Formats: sequence, structure tokens, C-alpha cells
Amino acid sequence: FCVRDGCKSGCVIPPLNRLSVFSKVCYAFGGAPYQITGTVLGFFLQIYLLDVAQLDPFYASIILFVGRAWDAITDPTVGFLVSRSRSTRFGRMMPWIIFSTPFAVLTYLLIWYVPPFEEGKVIWYLVFYCLFQSMQTCFHVPYSALTMFISRDQKERDSATAYRMMVEVLGTVLGTAIQGQIVGGNSNCPTESDAPYSTNSSSVNTTIASLDQTKQAYLVASGVICIIYVLCAAILFLGVKEQKETGRDKSEPLTFAQGLRLVMCHGPYVKLVIGFLFTSLAFMLLEGNFALFITYALGHRKDFQNILLVIMLSGALTIPWWQWFLTRFGKKKAAYFGISWAVPFMILIVSVKSNLIVSYLVSVAAGVSVAAAFLLPWSMLPDVVDDFKVQNPDIRGHEALFYSFYVFFIKFASGVSLGISTLSLKFAGYVTGGCSQPEAVSVTLKVLVSPVPVVLIAVGLLILKTYPIDEERRQGNRKLLQAML
Repeated sequence: FCVRDGCKSGCVIPPLNRLSVFSKVCYAFGGAPYQITGTVLGFFLQIYLLDVAQLDPFYASIILFVGRAWDAITDPTVGFLVSRSRSTRFGRMMPWIIFSTPFAVLTYLLIWYVPPFEEGKVIWYLVFYCLFQSMQTCFHVPYSALTMFISRDQKERDSATAYRMMVEVLGTVLGTAIQGQIVGGNSNCPTESDAPYSTNSSSVNTTIASLDQTKQAYLVASGVICIIYVLCAAILFLGVKEQKETGRDKSEPLTFAQGLRLVMCHGPYVKLVIGFLFTSLAFMLLEGNFALFITYALGHRKDFQNILLVIMLSGALTIPWWQWFLTRFGKKKAAYFGISWAVPFMILIVSVKSNLIVSYLVSVAAGVSVAAAFLLPWSMLPDVVDDFKVQNPDIRGHEALFYSFYVFFIKFASGVSLGISTLSLKFAGYVTGGCSQPEAVSVTLKVLVSPVPVVLIAVGLLILKTYPIDEERRQGNRKLLQAML
């Protein structure tokens, strides 16, 4: 084999791996479970723990923080184990994905079950939340790294990533729709029209009955999501063939310390991770508090599930446009433009008086930025891995480490932010299970969904400005990798 630009007469260029549309679609379905469950947990777990399980905000903050922190710790651990695991006839990534699925489904279902006891309720949610995050990590880390083993061609991988992001954003739409529409119609708070005609006794009985219905609705929604999880895993396994790695048998496996040192000493990776760490934190903080913000700060209790659905639907519809934009103008420009697009709408939503039409319009615009935030990190990570391969051609089996450490930093930071935001609500005087909240809670929610995310986005974009892999360097790496293959 030879380099295309330095070819002698009679040289044969090795064909690059072309993926069929069917393979890309099947690969994309594998990303849906992570996004469906992640979106539901992000939007609904906090309000579920506070208003349905009726935990004190302090204990809810512990569950959210410890669960995310535990999830973050498991990512590099699983990434290391995946990097050292042996290849089977199904590949090296697929066995992890398949064997983790049934345990992930079971633990996810138990998160949304309210146990019939009070003493150990906090332990119940903490244990099953951590167990689910562990099983989800065993699915998502190898699935993310699978991007490098479906094709050796950058264009094919970028195309498959666009398919994946499209399905993932549709997954967030589906998760929001299922959970929101099933749960949204149930509330333990009587409507204003019912209040004048109800006695105290009948009001209490109605509230208890409504709370039981809400608990049941959460279980039904989680059962539907578990079925979708299993179907998506089956489609991925049956429709995607994992390619064998070239040169892996000739290299010694990396130790955990060696892998960590190599990954964290690669400059482009560090700048990319830190930049997206801040921007992702902004959107996660918005996601974690948005349902409470809509319910208590804006007063749209009956419409919050529809507003969340509009955001995700808008994001799903704009994914193809962002894929065209980054292909036409480059990934760095797409990051600047796409992520900063949300800033004026974050400011608008807290600046104007509560208005349902304005809330829907802001949701449509915010969804455009959510799509960019979904697509760009996963589209740019393979470029960093390729850059590392060019600079370290003798090192193999490191791909899962890049993905797992990226997810580690994002999840750990999001755990800290969610824990702090929930504690902030406690200090503001949040009333567990209350149908209305003090004014201090409304002010706190406004701060958590606007000024703080705006500052985080600004810092993240400044760091991404130093990211060195532009289109010229990316194409140069592509040619060098072709030569190496």
C-alpha cells in the first residue's frame, strides 16, 4: 500500500470502509437508550424525588450528587476494562453492550418505584440510581468507542455520527414525550377551578389519590422506556458489524496509569474536553432545573411536559442542518455559532413576564442550540483520537479511554452542579410536595437557568477558541492515517 499523493506506478490504494445506510441507521439506534433515559432522569428525577417520593431537598441533593459522581467514576474504570478486554467473534465492544442491557433495564425500573417504607427510602434510590448508572456506563462507553470500529474513513464516521445524533435527539424527544405525556396529566395539586368547591377533607383525599396515580404513571412510563431500551440494543447488535483492529496484537496493553497519562497529555483532547465541560454544564444545569422553573417560576404546571417536548423536537429537526453547517464551515465555527445561539433566549425567558406563548417560542429557539450541543462533542472526539493515532502510531487499544474520560469529567461536574442547585433550593425554602413555593425559590430557579449557564457558555467558548484541530489539520491527519493503513 502507498500514500495517495506519493504513489508509484502500479500502486494500489486500499479501499476505505463504506457503510450502508442500513448499518448507519442500526448503529444510530444504539445511542437512543442512553439519551432517552438520560433525558428523563435529567428533566424529571429531581422533581420526582421532591414531589412524588417526597424526599427532603437535602437528601435529594445527596442522591443526585452521589449518583452522578459514582457514574463519573465508573466511566474511566469501564473504559480501562474495555481497552484491555479480549476480542470475541462479536468484537470487543458488543459483548459489553449486550450483557449490560438486562441489568440496566431492571435497575432503571426500580428507580421509579416508590417503596412502601420511609426509613430506607433514601438508600433505595441511592443504590438503584448508582447501579443503573454503572450498567448504563457498561453500555455507553463501548458504544461510543464503537465509532472508531465501524469504519476507518473519517467521512463515513462523521456521517454515522450524524445519523446517531439524529436518532439520539429523537430519543430525547421520545423520552420527553413518553414520560411527560404519561406523567404530565397526573398531579397531586388540585386545579384552581376545583379549589373553591372542595372541603379540606375531600381535598386531602383527592391529593392522596392523585399522588398514587402519579406514582403509577411514573412506573408505566419507565416500563415503556425499558422496552424501547431492549429493542434498540437488539437492533444495534443485529445490524452492526464491529471491525477488527489493525495492529492490536503487536502492541502491549496499556495500564490504567499509562492510559490516563497519554490521554491527559494530548493537548487537543484536553482543550476540547475542558471547553465542552463548561458548555455541557450550562445545558445540564438548565436541563436539571427546567421542569421546576416552568412549574414554579413561570407557573405553567399543566404545560411543562409540552414545553420540554417542543425543545427536544426542535433540536431533532435541526440536527441535519447542523451537520451540513459543520461540513460547510468547519466544526469550530459550528461550535461557536450553535452553542452561543441559546444565550439571548436564556436571558429572554427570565426577563419578560411569564407568558405561555413566549415560553413556547423560546423553547423552539433553544432547541436549535441543544442540537448543536448534542452533535458537536461527539463529532469532534474522533478527530482528536485520529490526531493521537498520527502522533502515536505504535499505541493501540486506547479509543475507549478517550471517550470514557470525556464522559467522566462531564458527569462528575454535572453531579456537582445538580447537587449544588438542589441544595440551593433547600436554602431558598423549597417546600417538598407543595403546590406553590416561596418567592425565593422562584428567584433561585431563574438564576440557575439563565445567568449561571450564560457565564459557563462564555467560558467554554473562550477555551474552545484555543482548540488546534482545524479543517486543514483534520484533512492532513486523514491522509496520514490512510498511509498508515
